[in-house]
Amino acid sequence: MLDGSTDKLLWAVLQTVTYSDIFDYPLTAREVHRYLTGVKATFEEVALSLETGILGRVGEYFTLPGREAISDIRLQREKRSRELLPTAIRYGRILGGLPYIRMVALTGSLAVLNVSKNADFDYMLVTSPGRVWTARAFAVTFGRIMRLFGHRICVNLLVSEHALPWERHDLYTAREICQMIPVTGVNVYQRLRVENAWTEDVLPNAKLSAPNIIQMSDRNTLRTIQYLLELILRGRLGSWLERYAMKLQLLRMTRQYGASDEAIFSVDICQANFHHHRRGTQEAFQSKLATLGAAREATIA
Repeated sequence: MLDGSTDKLLWAVLQTVTYSDIFDYPLTAREVHRYLTGVKATFEEVALSLETGILGRVGEYFTLPGREAISDIRLQREKRSRELLPTAIRYGRILGGLPYIRMVALTGSLAVLNVSKNADFDYMLVTSPGRVWTARAFAVTFGRIMRLFGHRICVNLLVSEHALPWERHDLYTAREICQMIPVTGVNVYQRLRVENAWTEDVLPNAKLSAPNIIQMSDRNTLRTIQYLLELILRGRLGSWLERYAMKLQLLRMTRQYGASDEAIFSVDICQANFHHHRRGTQEAFQSKLATLGAAREATIA
């Protein structure tokens, strides 16, 4: 019989692998340790628990039992993702040079190298206070230009430097924060992580760090353009443009998508989540956990 601490660690390992299984994404031992749900443990302790045979394994990847085939999916998607990553980084750096944008982080499936056929470049942006909607207007315009080259840039999450702390403290949010990769504005990213130190309660081993930090490059030309545009748009003109940009963009999004309980809009936040991704993920996770829990109880009995 397993003692209480060992049993708790094994259940945490199962939860961690289960969450990633939703996205057909098996984990390495290092990844299981980094994203271990709700339990602080050393890598050695996690590695030892992975040797108990509770999970399937293909090479370095661990899966739920019977789901070993997704290791091939990961390899295929990772190859595709690595091909796209340089372009995503380049676009992220350009976004970081647009007016009022102080941090750009790569998010979504590409941040974990798990892009499927239809690849979106998802970014989170942090902006200057009071300029969320102006910054979004510039970013959306850039995205529309890039569509001409067959690339879809999604900037559905923007927050100002006054709104760095997240209100929702759950596993979905913690994974999104801990998986994102900063492309520009590493100092702002570090502030974001400190302001959301609660993630260590959910993912104790992820700490206040990124899974990877892109090497910064000196973009003097972009910074100069950014400075000049911000200089032109300061004062009353900039304030008027911000109000107009917010009104126009909210009207367009409402007409196109309607309402969503996952969308948040204010002067400091634009979280345009209209596809209920959070809800779908949470429901799938709970369903898988219920199945695992029932099987676990039957085994114990």
